[in-house]
Amino acid sequence: MRRWLSRTGLLVAALVLGFSTLLATCGYIALPGGLVINFPSFPGSQTEPMTEEQLRSRLELPDGFSIETWATGMPNARLLMTTEAGDLLVTAPREGKIFLVRRDENGDGRADGVEVLFDDLDRPHGVDWKDGSLYIAEGTAIARVSFDPATRKVGDDITRIVTGLPDGGNHWTRTVHIGPDGKLYVAVGSSCNVCEEDDPRRAALVRYDLDGSNEELYATGLRNTVDFAWRPGTKELYGTDNGRDLLGDDYPPEEINLIREGGFYGWPYANPPRKPDPDFGDVRPDKVAISIPPAHDLPAHTAPLGIGFYEGTMFPEKYRGAAFVALHGSWNRREKQGYEVVTLFFAPDGSIQREPFLRNFEVDEDVTGRPVGIATGPDGALYVSDDYTGSVYRIAFGEKPRSETGSIPQPKAETDSNSAPAPAAPASTEAGKLLWEGSDCARCHVTGEANAPPQPLTKLGQKYDVPSLAKFLASPQPPMPLYPFDEQQRRDLAAYLLKRFP
Repeated sequence: MRRWLSRTGLLVAALVLGFSTLLATCGYIALPGGLVINFPSFPGSQTEPMTEEQLRSRLELPDGFSIETWATGMPNARLLMTTEAGDLLVTAPREGKIFLVRRDENGDGRADGVEVLFDDLDRPHGVDWKDGSLYIAEGTAIARVSFDPATRKVGDDITRIVTGLPDGGNHWTRTVHIGPDGKLYVAVGSSCNVCEEDDPRRAALVRYDLDGSNEELYATGLRNTVDFAWRPGTKELYGTDNGRDLLGDDYPPEEINLIREGGFYGWPYANPPRKPDPDFGDVRPDKVAISIPPAHDLPAHTAPLGIGFYEGTMFPEKYRGAAFVALHGSWNRREKQGYEVVTLFFAPDGSIQREPFLRNFEVDEDVTGRPVGIATGPDGALYVSDDYTGSVYRIAFGEKPRSETGSIPQPKAETDSNSAPAPAAPASTEAGKLLWEGSDCARCHVTGEANAPPQPLTKLGQKYDVPSLAKFLASPQPPMPLYPFDEQQRRDLAAYLLKRFP
């Protein structure tokens, strides 16, 4: 049996769901074992986007740059991909959707609309395109489907070319990109904060042929590489990586790794640079010794997610070939940090210099956005997604901000149709109670564990109903683990929790 270090039952769920009021008044929760909880808001909930006036008065960019909201109304907007026709694809794993944001064809300086390109997928996160096919990273599979960027038409030939990717645990998002070698690269995060995994594909980058065959481990020891990209003009692959939690406010650093085939990057045995992990370093000192240090350190707990190299011509020369990295922001830290986009500049000797780029989503512990995805548009602008408000921003250089007239594009409201799926069976609080008891949830929420006091769930009804709480349980906010319940079980458990903790 593997050794592991993580909270069991629904402990983190309690902290995530039950302490929003305390967080708002006290700033953070500190518990034994280094567990500090300081989320920016009720995790999984949607926050209203800033107005254009608030956006420009609060957010800070280098001189000459401007920012606007390109599209909104896309809950849990995550990774981005620009199509050959100039549209933008936006993944929304918690919604099971991929949105298409239409390019500005009428010249009014706004996106021409937002539509749902795919629905009812299994937590789609990463997406890439090649030779007429989209490749979509779902929770346990890689799907392939035909897609014509010019007509925006998708085929009905969706096929899971890779199945059986490991599911559950803390890091459930999957990311796919097609490399310069024409192969699929898939990032699979760890199942826990720190542990020895049973499945070697966890905490790793896995490579496949385009048809999903010939699976091979490309690199390992990558705790949670949410995104990665190849540096233009080279074959160098750089990826973000989120370091472990529970070791204090300022350690270990987050990582930008130069990922090489066969490389081992430390987790769970070493933290940068080749320092034995206090929980697992003594298990494999040989692994500590061969671990590859990051190409660049980022501040602890800032949660680097999206990375993209700038290949446009709109920005000044210094930015061409630089990388932009979205720092989603901390949760395991007494004072928040991150919540910004930074630029990485690459020197001829391989060293990397970092500069702030888009700042002030967090000011004095107040958070108004959490950047995730990065993409360069064919117009040379930089697009940044924000899963906190469900928005995508457009950053330009040398352009005057548009006027306040007109509405920001967002998806049309969903309507009932004859093709709508059949309604789910009514949720059963009795069945939910059995799940609660069978999972021994009371150990964390009523009686408490030996190293932590009980973490009660309170006032869930103020933020959730049965469908929305069930949806949260299907794709929770890390560090809450993903539990192996089916849709009906999640509805049943949600109904019981809302009845018991209204």
